[in-house]
Amino acid sequence: MSFKKRNYVVAEVSRKAEKTLFLGHPWIYDAEVMSLDGSVEDGDLVDVVNGKGRFIGTGFYNSHSKIRIRLISRNANDKFDAAFFERRVRYAWEYRKTVMGNDLDCCRIIFGEADTFPGLTVDKFHDILVVQTLSLGIELRKHIIFPLLIKVLAEDGFEIRGIFERNDVKVRELEGMEQGKGFYPQSGLPVPESTEVVIEENGIKYNVDFENGQKTGFFLDQKYNRLALSKIAKGRKVLDCFTHTGSFALNAAKGGAEKVCAVDISQDAVDMARKNAEMNGLDKNMDFVCENVFDLLSGMTGKEGYDLIILDPPAFTKSRATVQSAVRGYKEINLRAMKLLPPGGYLATCSCSHFMTEQLFEQMLRDAAQDAHVQLRRIEYRQQSPDHPVLYNVPETEYLKFYLFQIVR
Repeated sequence: MSFKKRNYVVAEVSRKAEKTLFLGHPWIYDAEVMSLDGSVEDGDLVDVVNGKGRFIGTGFYNSHSKIRIRLISRNANDKFDAAFFERRVRYAWEYRKTVMGNDLDCCRIIFGEADTFPGLTVDKFHDILVVQTLSLGIELRKHIIFPLLIKVLAEDGFEIRGIFERNDVKVRELEGMEQGKGFYPQSGLPVPESTEVVIEENGIKYNVDFENGQKTGFFLDQKYNRLALSKIAKGRKVLDCFTHTGSFALNAAKGGAEKVCAVDISQDAVDMARKNAEMNGLDKNMDFVCENVFDLLSGMTGKEGYDLIILDPPAFTKSRATVQSAVRGYKEINLRAMKLLPPGGYLATCSCSHFMTEQLFEQMLRDAAQDAHVQLRRIEYRQQSPDHPVLYNVPETEYLKFYLFQIVR
């Protein structure tokens, strides 16, 4: 070995994996592990070397996962004790304080691989932390990591009332873990009576159902995109499609929109959007409609008078295999919106799928504009807010695309 042998099993990886790791990606797939120099339990740490025995990093091993090893460190001198994880938590929190300033009532504190916590998501909703653990290595160490989150935030005056686990996702089964959700029992905190909390974002308050809401309960990644949208909403008639709990619609209303219609296929989402509007005193010029957006857009003629349409659909694809189907879905709703908008109208359109790349999405927009016989004047292109950082050479961390256009005929 060309490094000092530690107590960990050593995994030799292929040249392909070595190249990918050298460029900065932290994943090693099952077929890329050439050998192990001993037996290893799933979730244990292994040292990773190339074919010449050169140290590359240390990561979590899991025989159940196609991602066989997830690197957590590239330093051969690291000791993976509580002090190590406390440093990592502090790095993540200090970064949020830097890029988000005082805007910390709700934010993402840990964004998986981008914060060198493989498979871990931590969202802060006022005084509740909602966590999702998608790697076995982190799952076996959450009893170390979760109390550190409480400790570090408390030092800045953020007292955490509870930690809620949203592990109700099928991908956990691919990692050999069970699904489930509930308050983390080992936090040492009293179990809160409610699974709703009120947050404030861009000066607007929202009820967040962190037990049953989509993902962890609220989409924090669009925070500043919603603010950008509000700046062009004044005096306009706005149609907010796929409103979820009303965040884009409420930002448009707060920005001075003449009228806002918020649409979602989920009655629960529509009810929550209405509740949020009422809580903020913004419901006077708002309508809330429970309907399939595809059907709604198909039935419109343009006489409704909307001059700002927002398209923020759920991910139409979660794999490469369904990308072309997703392209058709995105094109359909964007084409219909472009046809409905008058000359000089505005379109906000998004994709939250990593597999729907920027290049694919922009080509879809060009094709839709051509079919709609319009031109698109781009105002802004934006991505996820900086508390969801993009780690270069880890494309999975770059997923959200947000465009503001004016329609030119």
